[in-house]
Amino acid sequence: MFGVEKINIIINIGKSLKMKFSAKQIATLLNGSIEGDENTSVSSLSKIEEGKNGSLSFLSNPLYTQYIYDTDASLVIVKKDLVLEKPIKPTCTLIRVEDPYSSFATLLEMYNQAKNNKKGIEQPSFISPTAKIGTDCYVGAFAYIGENAKIGNNVKVYPHCYIGDNVTIGDNCTFFSGVKIYHDCVIGNEIMIHASSVIGSDGFGFAPNSDNNYKKIPQIGNVIIEDNVEIGSNTSIDRATIGSTIIRKGAKLDNLVQIAHNVEIGENCVLAGGSFVAGSTKLGKNVMMGGQAGVVGHIKIADGVKIAGQSGVGSTIDTKDSIVQGSPAFAVGDYQRSYVLFRGLRKLNDRMREIENKLKEQA
Repeated sequence: MFGVEKINIIINIGKSLKMKFSAKQIATLLNGSIEGDENTSVSSLSKIEEGKNGSLSFLSNPLYTQYIYDTDASLVIVKKDLVLEKPIKPTCTLIRVEDPYSSFATLLEMYNQAKNNKKGIEQPSFISPTAKIGTDCYVGAFAYIGENAKIGNNVKVYPHCYIGDNVTIGDNCTFFSGVKIYHDCVIGNEIMIHASSVIGSDGFGFAPNSDNNYKKIPQIGNVIIEDNVEIGSNTSIDRATIGSTIIRKGAKLDNLVQIAHNVEIGENCVLAGGSFVAGSTKLGKNVMMGGQAGVVGHIKIADGVKIAGQSGVGSTIDTKDSIVQGSPAFAVGDYQRSYVLFRGLRKLNDRMREIENKLKEQA
């Protein structure tokens, strides 16, 4: 846990971008050592190559080391063992840490948490008398919380969100504007769902009948999202026909992802924007799907499989940690070799015609 001094710094950072913070304050926050003026102050962030007076930057990639000597940034976070080949500008103070990138990310995360540390119930909003809401929560204007909903501590429900009847939500969750969570869904702890995503809409279940039209199959299951999951904006996760659609802990879903009914997404899976998984398919742990990749229904994908962008997977993949590409997808090495041949088909066709013409001439 952070000490009182660090907590106060984080709170102050969250109050305004225009406030100034000293090298000493930031070094304390990051457990870093100062090289230069501990009273150097900053009030903005910048790339090291675009550094300006009064800004804070960081140097992580060795390819950018050249910029440390000429940057106008007032404060730069650098690696603890960075060796300078020549002097830097006297207006630049360094904070040395073990991992500059991680430290800078931590600083941004702390700022973001403080910035979004909203509390209280805004009006107009509706909270059912039977709903239970924990401590330090925020409910934005025009939000709706249904009957018997249970919401944990430090949950942020932004304006125009809908939390349906009998929904259960854990602690430290954030639902940005327009998120819809249908009835009976279960949301774990440390969940972030971005604007306009829909959790628990009906699965795509229809049965053809004798009149050549379709009868809707009731979707009476739910969606379960385990801890530490982040879901991008405009993503849709359908409720199960019976049972549960499950997003396992640590999974990250990008914007515009479609998860169909009764799908199971394994722990720490990462699905890039525009990807989709059809009904009843199960993804193992640590599966990665590139943008616009698709997986058909009722199959299994082994742990650690990587599916390249725009690929279409049409059958079960049993081999762990394999990489597939193409539509239909197959082993990435074979795909790339085949693609080389595909790109050369026109030339190959021209050569065949040339040979045919020569054979005809000799006949």
